[in-house]
Amino acid sequence: MYPKFFSLPGWTFLAGLLISLAWLTGCAPARQAQTPPPTEAATLRVMTHDSFAISESVLAQFETQNNVKVQFLKSGDTGTALNKAILAKDNPLADVFYGVDNTFLSRALDEGIFDAYASPLLEQIPDDFELDATHHALPVDYGDVCVNYDKAFLADHGLTPPGSLADLALPEYKGLLVVQNPATSSPGLAFLLATIANFGEDGYLDYWAKLVENDVLAVNGWETAYNTEFSGAAGKGPRPLVVSYNSSPVFELIYAEEEITEPSTAALVAPGACFRQIEFVGVLKGARQRALAEKWVDFMLSTSFQEDMPMQMFVFPVNKEAKLSEMFTRYLEIPQQTAQVDPRLIAEKRAEWLNAWTETVLR
Repeated sequence: MYPKFFSLPGWTFLAGLLISLAWLTGCAPARQAQTPPPTEAATLRVMTHDSFAISESVLAQFETQNNVKVQFLKSGDTGTALNKAILAKDNPLADVFYGVDNTFLSRALDEGIFDAYASPLLEQIPDDFELDATHHALPVDYGDVCVNYDKAFLADHGLTPPGSLADLALPEYKGLLVVQNPATSSPGLAFLLATIANFGEDGYLDYWAKLVENDVLAVNGWETAYNTEFSGAAGKGPRPLVVSYNSSPVFELIYAEEEITEPSTAALVAPGACFRQIEFVGVLKGARQRALAEKWVDFMLSTSFQEDMPMQMFVFPVNKEAKLSEMFTRYLEIPQQTAQVDPRLIAEKRAEWLNAWTETVLR
């Protein structure tokens, strides 16, 4: 005999209860598996010179793809930034350093601030830009420092544009040239190196002495030279010849207050008249975020970053796959032969050359 609990009326009640619970369970929403919270974004520190710039959308692309926040440490001009990187090399301030150029490259390599990293993107970069065969410093961009001239000023005064650096010392150009002090200006140093490449260590000071006799004006920086003293710039100064970049005429066209159909200035791009500045990036030795640092180097060499640079930093891509806007391809004059000075010789003689220039030009 069954216990009273299993009597027919009780069994019927229990069966109904179980059926009801089963029905309620089937109708209840299924418990969803909990997803882990997103990983907190890492921080990548990128040390640069003060002129570094990047579009927000291009930066966001890198940060999103790599779940990282990029922190930029702007550290002065190229020389100042390099000094800071060297002083902190045992406890680096950042993971990556961008902005050392070929006038300071040997010093950066000799001080051993970079780890080697051969980015796969190097396959897209011509060998001419790769000045470090050990891949401690990888090329990112270039710009050509050239003498610019105001086309209308020269035409109005019956003057033809100079055809070489030697022409700048001719009497017809007396009082017309403004340059930058190479001790305080990157383009000024580049122009000094162009004169050394053209006239040699034995002849460049004689050339500068001729420029002094021809009333050359030396100012501290590009801004003063181009926007205050140069007649072709917004400042409408008195001198139609200025040390600037081969890209300056194109940017004058792009940023003209009133629409113009062609640049009002041009660059002297005769063989040896321009000095090519190449800027590099490297993974700092002791980087806390080594894997992300390598990804950032790859990103700087990619077409996404390379095509963004011209309108951000007024320099040009080294990646042969990167495309320039139509404005540059139409109007940019590119020197076929630039002035060449060995980076190691620059590192060895820079201070000596600067002191000699100062004695000749400023005293």
